[in-house]
Amino acid sequence: MDPAVAYPPELPITERRDDLLDAIRTHQVLVVAGETGSGKSTQLPKLCLEAGRGVVDDSTGRGGWIGHTQPRRIAARSIAERVAEELGSDVGQVVGYKVRFNDEVGADTRIKVMTDGILLAEIQRDRDLRRYDTLIIDEAHERSLNIDFLLGYLPRLLPRRPDLQLIITSATIDTARFSEHFGDAPIIEVEGRTHPVEVRYRPLVDPTDGRDIDQVDGICRAVEELRREIDGDILVFCSGEREIRDAAAALEELELPDTEVFPLYARLSAAEQHRVFERHSRRRIVLATNVAETSLTVPGVRAVIDPGTARISRYSHRTKVQRLPIEPISQASANQRAGRCGRVGPGIAIRLYDEQDYEARPEFTEPEIRRTNLASVILQMANLGLGDVASFPFVDPPEARNIRDGIALLEELGAVDPDHAGTRKWLTKLGRRLVRMPVDPRLGRMVLEAGANGCLHEVMV
Repeated sequence: MDPAVAYPPELPITERRDDLLDAIRTHQVLVVAGETGSGKSTQLPKLCLEAGRGVVDDSTGRGGWIGHTQPRRIAARSIAERVAEELGSDVGQVVGYKVRFNDEVGADTRIKVMTDGILLAEIQRDRDLRRYDTLIIDEAHERSLNIDFLLGYLPRLLPRRPDLQLIITSATIDTARFSEHFGDAPIIEVEGRTHPVEVRYRPLVDPTDGRDIDQVDGICRAVEELRREIDGDILVFCSGEREIRDAAAALEELELPDTEVFPLYARLSAAEQHRVFERHSRRRIVLATNVAETSLTVPGVRAVIDPGTARISRYSHRTKVQRLPIEPISQASANQRAGRCGRVGPGIAIRLYDEQDYEARPEFTEPEIRRTNLASVILQMANLGLGDVASFPFVDPPEARNIRDGIALLEELGAVDPDHAGTRKWLTKLGRRLVRMPVDPRLGRMVLEAGANGCLHEVMV
């Protein structure tokens, strides 16, 4: 029996329900663009159910799942829980999720939420993804490697699977690129922020003597300014766990009355992460990494503090190492962050940098394919059986020179066999071991050699 589907009236996407249902039934590919908080991540799977998707063909046993991908495990888990709750079931029944180390998909599951890496791994075993009749690729604007692999593979798959429905969702960032990539697929825009947000610039400079001040001090000053003006919760963006711990310690020292400081990052346990969605009576200051930028909507937020930085994976051509430096975010990311505080009422976003700095930033975040070691990309593609990187239909193809450099490095490391280029035998036994290591191929090769020479501990340090 189909679950009863209802839509929260306060979500902007509910107003576009009829348009979306019509588009889902009419077009094989659909691009849904909406600002953060529009409800697209939680409501689109339900719209697909109402449109008749998520049905197993009894004659063939194929199809049946509405696959819903997320860039992060924490988002996959929380979205599955929210959709299951709205459909009146427990996780593992109508709605399940699968992430690394955790599989909550049951025999009756019709909506399967997962990380994009899980879907990529399934392509190895099932090239046509016959277990799915619908795929929702969520947060496509993040343009991670996994998302770009999927966006490149799916145009090849769709002609073989005319029954497969594909929905690409994105914040209102460069959506025309996705539409063009899928043969000018229709775009449906959904309103997001429903209340005005006042943006204030508070650069990290002491107004009395012009000296630079510490970021943690800047966060504390911004919190003091905001708590005098608003009643709701405050969301503070930090670059990583260390910055979260430093800010949490400083805020605890302030001993703010009736206030709880709450860290939120991917390595926290599921139970600790889940606490951020629970009802609470005291004011809450949530210190989060950029997981709260688009993947998660923290309820009750009336103000945002944005230092304007994030850890962004980048390959250094000089040192030949993949790094995670702290860098200024793009204008699009800054706007996403500011939009987090306009959902429950008028909000205030404080940026800890000046307006000229904001105006000078790039409009969009550079896709990961343009800032990663292509040797690692080629290795992953060979393992996934995605074919030749030079002919793969990436949304933003890498430069031919960088592809040649990546292949040369893999040959030097012994990860690929030049005599079998372009065949299933191209990846060597050592290459298959190397692709399982979540580090730069050069470092991975050192670790494997260290294991063979009895000095693994020393090299791991």
